[in-house]
Amino acid sequence: MLPVSVSADERVEAARHLLNSVCDPEIPVLTIADLGILRQVRWLEEEQVLEVVITPTYSGCPAMNAIEVNIRAALQEGGFERVRITTALAPAWTTDWLSPEGREKLRAFGIAPPAEATADKQALLGQPRILQCPHCGSRNTEMIAPFASTACKALFRCLDCLEPFDYFKCH
Repeated sequence: MLPVSVSADERVEAARHLLNSVCDPEIPVLTIADLGILRQVRWLEEEQVLEVVITPTYSGCPAMNAIEVNIRAALQEGGFERVRITTALAPAWTTDWLSPEGREKLRAFGIAPPAEATADKQALLGQPRILQCPHCGSRNTEMIAPFASTACKALFRCLDCLEPFDYFKCH
């Protein structure tokens, strides 16, 4: 338990530090902060409870229960006895919320990060996306399947190095 003399700001800062260790169970190189699903951390003085607000990558994301369990465990191990986890569906999560560090971690892990909103106009013309292979950097790639290891990823293959890779789909 944290000492009573700790201010609300110090509690929030300590909680954010603890939450930096909570990783996405489907992509363990990303923290919930990297993903942008950690929306808010606040100390509710009247209730003496720490509230953590999260937004799922999509409303049916099966990893959210595991993420909630991991958030609660990290915070309780760090001395927060009373924790409320609130799921906010609005505004809806977007891949724009991925941190630059998170995008780089995806690439290093072998997953193509989502294309920037203005980077790929192929969809406007009914053409397949042009993605950079996270293994060799080639843009000579093709989609194999619209879904990969999870529903939020598609399966691609590089036609130069012949390696398959996941693509974290934009939403």
